[in-house]
Amino acid sequence: MKRSSLLSLLDSYIPTEGLETEMYLETIQFVKDNSECFERTLQIGHITASGWVVSPDRDKVLLMHHRKLDRWFQPGGHADGDPDVLHVAEKEVEEETGASNLKLAKEGIFDVDVHLIPANSKDPAHYHYDIRFVFEANAEDELVINIESKEVRWVPVEDIHLLNDSESLMRMARKTAMI
Repeated sequence: MKRSSLLSLLDSYIPTEGLETEMYLETIQFVKDNSECFERTLQIGHITASGWVVSPDRDKVLLMHHRKLDRWFQPGGHADGDPDVLHVAEKEVEEETGASNLKLAKEGIFDVDVHLIPANSKDPAHYHYDIRFVFEANAEDELVINIESKEVRWVPVEDIHLLNDSESLMRMARKTAMI
């Protein structure tokens, strides 16, 4: 999968109206304009991938408390040169939560988000162009906390706002009812 494959994947996706549509169009332009879009070394920003992991009954979502950012998010991470964003999302979910036996709950992209990552001691402020997929996992499986997280837990969809009420997570929570 190359940039053209990601562009085809994006082309087959219909974002929600408003902010997500703006971020979707911005992501397409970013991929077209940057041959190194999958590389973390591209300092203006890069492609990332994440997984929105739902329980079989769609009542719960798997979230992690991100150690560096000190906020709750869905698991995900950098492509680091891998243009297969579905593979990246699945790998990141497994590494960051221990969830295994993931199955795609909906074909194709689930959500697209662009967000600014603040500068830190190693990197300048930059954008993550996050391609998101929705997976199903067994809420009874044992979870693992790795060095990137303070905690990992299944959260009832209606309680997500108590941990992180960002439009990004709230949009995915709303979409959960449509899977």
